[in-house]
Amino acid sequence: MSAGAPHDAGGRGPDSTGTGAGLRSSLSGLTTRGRSFLAAGIAAGLCAYVLGQSELLRVGLLLAVLPLLCVLALHRTRHRVSGTRRLTPMRVPAGSEARVQLRLDNTSRMPTGLLMLQDRVPYVLGPRPRFVLDRVEPGGRREVSYRVRSDLRGRYPLGPLQLRLTDPFGLVELTRSFSAYDTLTVIPRTEALPLVRFTGESSGYGDGSRRSLALAGEDDVIPRGYRRGDDLRRVHWRSTARYGELMVRREEQPQRSRATVLLDTRRLAYEGAGPDSAFEWAVSAAASTLVHLLEQGFSVRLLTDTGDCVPREGGGFTSGGQESAEAAGLMMDTLAVVGHSDGAGLSRACDAVRSNGVGSGFGGAGGDGLLIAFFGDLDSVQTGLAAKMCRRGGGAVAFVLDSADWSGRPQGLASVMAQGLPPLEERLAGLRDAGWTALAAPAGVPFGELWRQAGNAPIGAAGGSGSAGGWG
Repeated sequence: MSAGAPHDAGGRGPDSTGTGAGLRSSLSGLTTRGRSFLAAGIAAGLCAYVLGQSELLRVGLLLAVLPLLCVLALHRTRHRVSGTRRLTPMRVPAGSEARVQLRLDNTSRMPTGLLMLQDRVPYVLGPRPRFVLDRVEPGGRREVSYRVRSDLRGRYPLGPLQLRLTDPFGLVELTRSFSAYDTLTVIPRTEALPLVRFTGESSGYGDGSRRSLALAGEDDVIPRGYRRGDDLRRVHWRSTARYGELMVRREEQPQRSRATVLLDTRRLAYEGAGPDSAFEWAVSAAASTLVHLLEQGFSVRLLTDTGDCVPREGGGFTSGGQESAEAAGLMMDTLAVVGHSDGAGLSRACDAVRSNGVGSGFGGAGGDGLLIAFFGDLDSVQTGLAAKMCRRGGGAVAFVLDSADWSGRPQGLASVMAQGLPPLEERLAGLRDAGWTALAAPAGVPFGELWRQAGNAPIGAAGGSGSAGGWG
């Protein structure tokens, strides 16, 4: 379902499996007043039979029949009330609000009684919304709305919608639970990053990017499917007629530089939890980096320490156009639900980086592959694995988070060594010697400032003469 599209929250409720079963279920909806009326009617009927009072029998019949008539009327009405939910937008950053609009339509020929509407939402999105709606005329509709907000990223179900109907006399109260629900995706907060150039000459689409030349002759043309934004003057009509779909010529076009964003999710590399924890900062910084690089025209992929890559198709990199937008949404959805991994090392990520040619550009030639990593605590072994990811001729930028700094513990040498970790400066030096542009990511410093520092920082002493991944 597209964002903002109405979602049918109707459908057959769990109590509508059959007429007999539905009526028996509806009888259980008698309120205390309704049960009292029914009991009084039966008692009056018995007394009228014993005493031979016909007038009392009429009163008893009225008292007994009235609740039963209300049950029958509400039983028929509740299955002729349809509901829709509209969620706008369906993907929001943490701390932002989304609007939920509910609409009820009375499709029966009878007016409804008092309606009490309730939508189920997780507690992190706020209090459970409840609404009281007055009588809805036949064919009429009512619309209500509420807002949801979460400071924690994730995927949260909205629904199912619950509807309680009562008759004007308050004798019966029936509940209808709809079956459909929507999902609100809360993605990490992103920060606008400044334009910086790390090293090298090539950028996403700019000067220095390599270009691919296609065969442009009438007989040797290599067509491809039409994509949104293609110039209609490039349509190849002969191929269009042959394949039955719009085809365009492959002309000289710039190839987009590649960039990989590596996120270290190891549980043992971070301490603390909550919106202000080190891990949440790393997730938010990775999301900001992905958005920024996509805006600059890079082909981007998201990689974690487990070796999982998003997107999985197309060699793991976004391909541009509509596919790029869908891949960007997929990466943000992945970051919305990413959690700690139980892995102890970065070996899988190292294999994924080296096997896919990050740092070696398109097709294994050149040097415009950019690698940007967000690491937690690194011991000597993991520092060595991270150093292997940086390949000569490729740009590599690492932001290293230190648990001692983020947790507020003293950062003395004895304290760090007690945890089995080398000092932070030693970890950074090991990465810089391998060619990384490595920076510490202390608590309380905006990521945009660290991004600017990374663009101005000198590259490592070893392997630092090659060109890197272009404009940031």
